[in-house]
Parts: sequence; structure tokens; C-alpha cells
Amino acid sequence: MKSAIALSLIMTCLAAISPAAAAEWQPVEKVQTYSVPGVSGAELYASIGARGPKLSIGTRAIAQTSFALTWTRKYETRGDDCVLATAKPKLIITYVLPKPANALPAPVKANWESFISGVRDHERVHGDYIVEMVKQIEAATVGLTVPADPKCRKIREEMTKRLGALSQEQRQRSRDFDRVELSPGGNVHTLILQLVNGG
Repeated sequence: MKSAIALSLIMTCLAAISPAAAAEWQPVEKVQTYSVPGVSGAELYASIGARGPKLSIGTRAIAQTSFALTWTRKYETRGDDCVLATAKPKLIITYVLPKPANALPAPVKANWESFISGVRDHERVHGDYIVEMVKQIEAATVGLTVPADPKCRKIREEMTKRLGALSQEQRQRSRDFDRVELSPGGNVHTLILQLVNGG
């Protein structure tokens, strides 16, 4: 269930953006599905293992949360200093979830609905972590001032350091969350057992 994170931080100098406009952004959420054949819980879970999103060679997940993040930023030279005056993110979060390929018998359908609801909730926590990271980036960079930087070059280096640290923090939060959820007795582990065993 580990999230595969696609981080793209593009710094662009564009026309002026008002501070009010910068605060009004909302993430765009997309859902993609992949097909899993089977008519029993065990068959569906086996299909997930064979068809789920690839995390690495030989490793697949039940579901996946990824994102693309770009920025529109305005830098200003004030005297000899460079200031990041405004920054507006464009965040697209994509959830990849399994979907049965066949009509399911009533008991299996009920178990599947419980399973996929729990998986969806799990992935949305990853999505929340991503949104929180973007807000932290805003807080850590908007208004950032670098002295003796009239061409606004040093400020980009400083921002890269700050953004890298926040990105690593978000990834670690996601890994820690997955570890708890997938451990014996964890929420996702329990959902898997209920689907496979019909509980």
C-alpha cells in the first residue's frame, strides 16, 4: 500500500499574483481503477497481487496515491534582496484503486464494499499528508527573503533545501502510516483477512 510519490517542483517566474489568490487553491483529485477478475474474496485478492500498482521489481500494492505538484511563483527584488512575494501551487492527487471485473455474489459484494471503502479511506490519509506538505511549503517559503541576491539565484537554492526536507518528512509519515496499517492487527491487514476469509 506504499504510496508512489511523483514530486515535481517547478519554479516559475510569472506575472504578479495577489496574496488572496494564492490562498484560494484547492487540490484536484483523480481516481483511476485497475480491473481484478474473480468471484470470491480469495480470487479478488490474488488478482490484486498480480495486477496491482507496481512499487518495485516484484512488488505490487493494493492501491497507490501519487501526485504532481507545480508552482507559479513571483520573486521580487527589494534593494539588494530577493523576496518570494507570492506562490500558488497546482496540486493533482491521483488514487489508483482495484475494481472487480465481474459481478460478485451478494456476500462477496458486501465484503468487497467494506474492503474497498477501507482501502479508499487509507489512501485518502496519504492524500491528506500531501496537502499538508504543500501548505507547509507555502508557510516555509512565501515571504522568504535572501539578502545580497539581486538576481534571485540564491533564493532558489535555499528553497530547494527547505522543500527537500519537507518532502522527506511527508514520505516518512506515509511509510510509518503504512507500517502500522499493514502490520498484524492493523486496519488494512484486517481488511485483507476479512475479504479473503469472508469475515
